[in-house]
Amino acid sequence: MTADAAAREPDGAQEAAREPDEAREAPRRPDGTEEAARFHTLLKAFEGRPAATAGRGKDPVNEPMIRHWCEAMGDANPAYTGPDAIAPPTMLQAWTMGGLSGHTDRSSAYDELFALLDRAGFTSVVATDCEQEYLRPLRPGDAITFDALIESVSPRKTTKLGTGHFVTTRMDVHANGDLAGTHRFRILKYAPAAPPRDRPARPAQNKAQRPRPVINRDNQGFWDGVKDHKLLIQRCTACATLRFPWLPGCNACSSPDWDTVEASGEGTVFSYVVMHHPPFPAFDPPYAVALVELAEGVRTVSNITGIPYDKVRIGMPVRLEFLRVDDDLELPVFRGSEG
Repeated sequence: MTADAAAREPDGAQEAAREPDEAREAPRRPDGTEEAARFHTLLKAFEGRPAATAGRGKDPVNEPMIRHWCEAMGDANPAYTGPDAIAPPTMLQAWTMGGLSGHTDRSSAYDELFALLDRAGFTSVVATDCEQEYLRPLRPGDAITFDALIESVSPRKTTKLGTGHFVTTRMDVHANGDLAGTHRFRILKYAPAAPPRDRPARPAQNKAQRPRPVINRDNQGFWDGVKDHKLLIQRCTACATLRFPWLPGCNACSSPDWDTVEASGEGTVFSYVVMHHPPFPAFDPPYAVALVELAEGVRTVSNITGIPYDKVRIGMPVRLEFLRVDDDLELPVFRGSEG
């Protein structure tokens, strides 16, 4: 950071920078009300500090990335192809991502904030939500630059996951120097909640459960079908376009009216990955996760069963089956064959 930049920092940020010893002296989570308030004062000193300055997208907006995105999303909107193509608005953050090698223009403020939270016992993290605002369309050839700052750090909050602080960053994305959109990303840094004392301990082999699917009014019918061992695909009643995963409206004609058709269960492996790391308690890596193209023409993501993970191949025929993973959850998966 230059001297001029340091001079522009809020007084609270400079104070936080001068207090590393105080932060290190808090080896436990600040549980008392006054202690929590003092700790939140330290956290708020990071608000307004840059997380990235004058960042540059590693590639200009380009047709191959747009095509890959649209294929993965199953989005055939004609606005994203042809000589006057634009990028899907929801790709806004994609043009700023650093990949495995990261960005060299990232500031230290975000790392310092995370270190302060880690030392206080808030060692777990989960992404909670994002908000995007689109100011102008992005087109192939646009050069992307961005600036990001730590917008807010919440007071201590208690959630079902545990107690912690919500951290929101705001990224302003520019195309050829013009502000094209804003991306807000919010995470929760938390200390995992202890299990209730009156809950009987489960046997060790039953402790880990698969994550529960989020069921809402837009996908309730799909999960009702799973209970009946049916894989239901939405069909627009206005233009007959099939869509999967389920959406509240047609992505071809925007009609909100739909019915369903039952998938035959036949499909092929369109693409796949083998998960080795990180290990999750409810899963046993390595295992294959595939993008399966159903005979009806739509695609779905699921596990491949019945064959070793290293025998899965693109183009392999698969067949729908339903796997009960625990007493309360059954999932559609696809059985492959080495033959």
